[in-house]
Amino acid sequence: MSLDKIIVPLDVSTQEDAIAWVEKLPQVTFWKVGLELFVSCGPEILTYLKNQQKRIFLDLKFHDIPNTVAGACRAASRYGVDLITLHATAGKTALKAAQTAAEEGANQAGYPTPKLIAITLLTSLNSRDLAFDLKVPLELPEYALNMALLAQESGLAGAVCSPQEVAQLRQTCGDEFLLVCPGVRPTWSERGDQQRTYTPAEAMKAGANYLVIGRPITASADPITALQRIVEEMS
Repeated sequence: MSLDKIIVPLDVSTQEDAIAWVEKLPQVTFWKVGLELFVSCGPEILTYLKNQQKRIFLDLKFHDIPNTVAGACRAASRYGVDLITLHATAGKTALKAAQTAAEEGANQAGYPTPKLIAITLLTSLNSRDLAFDLKVPLELPEYALNMALLAQESGLAGAVCSPQEVAQLRQTCGDEFLLVCPGVRPTWSERGDQQRTYTPAEAMKAGANYLVIGRPITASADPITALQRIVEEMS
């Protein structure tokens, strides 16, 4: 079902606002908790979502030395979340340590191991940013592929990438590798700060497993209708 492939971000700063969205869109089964909400109200929001039988994408993009990344993933895995993000640029040692720690944390709490997915390159960045600001000499698609392969070699379940990189990553990394795409925009919505976008239907056709779709739904005057339109387009 197309609705199961959509992850809606709870990009709000209070638990009350987050709960209001979950109640407003009860048909959504998969919610993203990012930095703003988690820093504001802590793991209580994760407990609430678990109690509502929702799936949780914990998008905190861990990026630190191996010991610290491992500790964060071990702790996060005790909440029974489904997906956890970390930056591929933390390096292979950190990625491997994170995977081991996630398994330990989930096992201690009696939950399945969450799927760790690596950020290849933020979808707010484009080729020019990569070359001029970050001083990376690779072309953007090659860089994203290298980061995804690093994640795969390190034992992670998948990667976060822009829809424009999905087809190449799917072809190279295989069918079992999980690809999660933010920066997805229906034709009728504004791009915002996303630089590398596709429509939901295009992203799914290219090989994405999940689409993170926020503002086209949450900034809409009629979020329920917007969600329905997206599901219909994907179908």
